[in-house]
Amino acid sequence: MRTLLAFVAIVLSGCQASLPPLPDWQSPEGREHADLGQIVDLRTGQRLSPQQLIEQLAPAPRVLVGEAHDNPDHHALQLWLLQALEAQRAQGSLLLEMLTPDQQGPVDAVRTRVADGQSVADLPAALVWQKGWDWTLYGPIVQHALAQPYPLLAANLDQTQMRRIYRKRPVLSGALSTAAAVQEPLLEQILTAHCGKLPKSKLPAMLAVQQQRDRRMATVLLAAPQPSLLFAGTFHVRRDLGVPLHLADLGDKAASLVLILADVGQPVSAAAADFVWYTPALPERDYCADFAG
Repeated sequence: MRTLLAFVAIVLSGCQASLPPLPDWQSPEGREHADLGQIVDLRTGQRLSPQQLIEQLAPAPRVLVGEAHDNPDHHALQLWLLQALEAQRAQGSLLLEMLTPDQQGPVDAVRTRVADGQSVADLPAALVWQKGWDWTLYGPIVQHALAQPYPLLAANLDQTQMRRIYRKRPVLSGALSTAAAVQEPLLEQILTAHCGKLPKSKLPAMLAVQQQRDRRMATVLLAAPQPSLLFAGTFHVRRDLGVPLHLADLGDKAASLVLILADVGQPVSAAAADFVWYTPALPERDYCADFAG
C-alpha cells in the first residue's frame, strides 16, 4: 500500500510540475479583493487550485471559456489554460470568436508556412486580423496556436453573413435557444450594450445576429476535432443563454464544460457556468458617455 501511495504521489507531483507558471496580474483594480485569484466549482461551491481545475477540464471533449474582451488578465489566463491543457492531453482544436470564415484560408496558409519553418514578417496582416480585436491581447494566443499541430478555427460569422441575417432573420430551430427565458435576457443585454439608445424596432434583428453567432459557434464546435477549446465573450458561452443551449438544440450529447473568467465583484451564477476564475478588473469606464447610437 505504501508503495502504491508513493507511486501516486510521484505521478501527481509530475502533473503539477508540468503546468506552466501562472501569469502575473496586469489589471489595476481589485487587487485587494477577497475573491482575487479564486477558482470556484459552481456545481459544488468548492474552491479549486489551478491544478485541480485543469484536472477537471482535461477529460472534457469541449471546454468553453468566457472572457471580457478588453481585460488583459483574461487573455493571459487563456494562454495559460491552453498550454496547461496541452500538457495533460493532446489538444484537438482551438476555436476563436475573433476569427471569421473568410479568415480561415489565411489562417491555414500561415499555419502551413509556420510548420515549414518559414517566418511571417507581418502576422496580423497575413491573417487579415480585424482591428476591432486588440492584437496585443490576442497575439500571444494566436502565435502559440499557429505553431501547434492542431487546427486554429474561425468560430464567428463574417460581416456579410451578419448583414444578411440582420436584413432577413432566419428561423432559429430548437426549443432551448428560442425560449422566452433565453431571448428576453439577451434582448436586455443588447439594449444595455447600446446604452438604451437602440431603437426597439432594431432589437429583433440584433437578437437574430447574436443567436446566429452562437449557433455558428455551436456548429463549428460539433465539427471540430476533439478535445476542442473555444475562447469567446462571456455571453456567448453562458450555459443559460449561449452556445451550450445551441449545442443541445443541435442534438449534441457530449459533456461540455464552461469556465468564465470574471472580474472580481462580478459574481457568476451556477446557471451560467461550471467554473469561474476571478481576476482583477479594469478601471471603471463610462462607455455610454460618447455613445452616438
